[in-house]
Amino acid sequence: MTAVTPVVKPVSQMQLAPGSAITIPNVSWQEFESILQELGEKRNARIAYSKNTLEMMVPLPEHEIPRDLLSDIVKTLLKAKGIKFQPFGSTTFKKEGTAGVEPDACFYIKNYQRMIGRRRLQPDDPPPDLAIETDVTSKTTLEAYRAIGVPEVWVYDSGKFTIYLLSQGIYLKSETSPLFENIQLTQIIPALIERAWRVGNLQALEEFETQMTNNK
Repeated sequence: MTAVTPVVKPVSQMQLAPGSAITIPNVSWQEFESILQELGEKRNARIAYSKNTLEMMVPLPEHEIPRDLLSDIVKTLLKAKGIKFQPFGSTTFKKEGTAGVEPDACFYIKNYQRMIGRRRLQPDDPPPDLAIETDVTSKTTLEAYRAIGVPEVWVYDSGKFTIYLLSQGIYLKSETSPLFENIQLTQIIPALIERAWRVGNLQALEEFETQMTNNK
């Protein structure tokens, strides 16, 4: 009888098409750290790790428009309210031995001053106050955000915008954001993104800024 030996390729050699995702179970924390090093910082795939499960996702090119617009909307709203902040892009956030995740964009608000000038995250750094996802967010991804302790996560997927707030260790859907309580984001953001597909991000954002000014 011929023995069958499994062939194991480095994760970096996996060819994932845009819009695809793979789930790898039974990944130890040490293996997760090794995979991050193997993949390097300049890569197309985004990762989420929780409960020994690793997910790798390659976003579709079309997700760039809502990602950039959402980030700009947050900056516009924070500036309008006079709230200082520090954006942290798609940094890899980790809780040692437990979870790791890479948002499309994220923002420090309460601890913005502490994070200014930070080139690499330190083990005792706080989580960002707001994280943004513009693709399908799986259970693994939300579990990773929960483990890390991100208080607010925005998810935009296929025309639907959802706000998740961390409450007593679990994420609950909310119609409003504590950061912008008087703004109907669940209605405004999908309409703005749809507008951006027709007229471009810049014009859609300018129209939003004008609308905010007129509503003051």
